[in-house]
Amino acid sequence: MTGRTAAVVPAAGRGERLGPGAPKALRMLGGRPMLVHAVNALAAARSVDLVVVAAPASDVAEVRSLLAAQEWDCEVRVVAGGDTRQESVRLALQVLPPDVDVVLVHDAARPLVPVVLVDAVTAAVRSGVDAVVPAIPLADTIKSVDEAGRVTATLDRSTLRAIQTPQGFRRDVLERAHAAADPDDPATDDAGLVERIGVMVLLVPGHEEALKVTRPGDLLLAESLLARRRADRAV
Repeated sequence: MTGRTAAVVPAAGRGERLGPGAPKALRMLGGRPMLVHAVNALAAARSVDLVVVAAPASDVAEVRSLLAAQEWDCEVRVVAGGDTRQESVRLALQVLPPDVDVVLVHDAARPLVPVVLVDAVTAAVRSGVDAVVPAIPLADTIKSVDEAGRVTATLDRSTLRAIQTPQGFRRDVLERAHAAADPDDPATDDAGLVERIGVMVLLVPGHEEALKVTRPGDLLLAESLLARRRADRAV
């Protein structure tokens, strides 16, 4: 594979679990929107040539202005996203240049993903793997329950992993998965869509700093991590 790598950032979600306010990707973290942190991590990776952000349709102009005010190490584009994460990724795929052959999909809600993880995922795809996701072992005991909240089983966590982003794919594989996707039965991530068309997904080690900001407590944790990073750079 000799083409370029593009990173797609679906950032059109509202993020109700974070509480009322701006769309989740535009919530502030350390004085900057989470989206800016996420794009910065992708753009700083040596393996990424282009970042495409799928923004809320009503906020495209604002997001373009926000990102245009930053200095990036690669090209950054903004398109209007859809009503679902799945649709936003599909719309972003449609604007990729023909010479892109590897696509990363990264959650804007993982603003502090380390650059080394971005490059590791890209390298795994370029080594010949169709689909790659970073994953970390589970620390908690996991139980399945029924609709009444009764425990039905305690799962073997040694066989379970928590999946992170960026997830990496050969472009043709990801496009085929989205073409076959059922809009009425969306997957929670792009690897899920790829699995549905029978493509094997490889796991690579994730990173604890690639945490997802979903609830207010996650934002506090991200603030602490960012403060620690800044303190380390100041030393």
